[in-house]
Amino acid sequence: MPEININGLKTNYQVFGEGAPFLILHGWGSASERWEKFAELIAAKGFKVIVPDLPGFGKSDQLSHVWTTNDYTNWVEEFIEKIGLQEFYLMGHSFGGALACKFAIKYPQKLKKLFLVSSAAVRKHTSKKNAYKFLSKIVKGFAFLPGYDFFRKAFYKFIIVKSDYPYVEGNLKGTFLNVVAEDLSQFTGFIRVPTIIIWGDKDTYTPISDAYFLNEKIKNSKLIVLKGFGHIVNRDCPEILSEKVLENI
Repeated sequence: MPEININGLKTNYQVFGEGAPFLILHGWGSASERWEKFAELIAAKGFKVIVPDLPGFGKSDQLSHVWTTNDYTNWVEEFIEKIGLQEFYLMGHSFGGALACKFAIKYPQKLKKLFLVSSAAVRKHTSKKNAYKFLSKIVKGFAFLPGYDFFRKAFYKFIIVKSDYPYVEGNLKGTFLNVVAEDLSQFTGFIRVPTIIIWGDKDTYTPISDAYFLNEKIKNSKLIVLKGFGHIVNRDCPEILSEKVLENI
């Protein structure tokens, strides 16, 4: 696995095949190794697939301080410069999809096409989310009690259900809060790159309604719905995912 240094952070990444460059940004809590099957399928059709471990994940270095999505987007800029990418295909899954959106808005000239897979770019502040935020603050007030860690994890597992927060450590905790607080809904309309939106209709993390929203906001876009699949389509149906990508490359 190749390794480079970006602003003092060791970055591990994987490269599959040769040909037109195809960069994949994985989701929160994921890593390049979880994209190997999909990457091999795309590489077999004449592409050079590059999958980095984002800082804080996989075999890359942990964060030395709390980051924002802008920090991650800047890191992507540094990464592509370091490995010499000029014009390429970009795919972002979940959290990586939010980064891909920001990159596409800032550097449309660098992208041949954008693929958003279950992208976590839409984080609208609903009354339900506000209520969860209020409850989370109350839970933090009991941090002095014995057994707090167990209680906190139980709260997120059974009440918040879909939150990754109790499973992150160190600077990723503050980073996670920064990430989930940023809603890119109002900016997605500025994406001008040809975009393919791919979504599982059983996705409970990034609901299918987000896919239709993005399809409406991004004018030059096409929506592909994968029937019967959830959020982690790279793991659950890499063959189908790669087929849809190659059909729309």
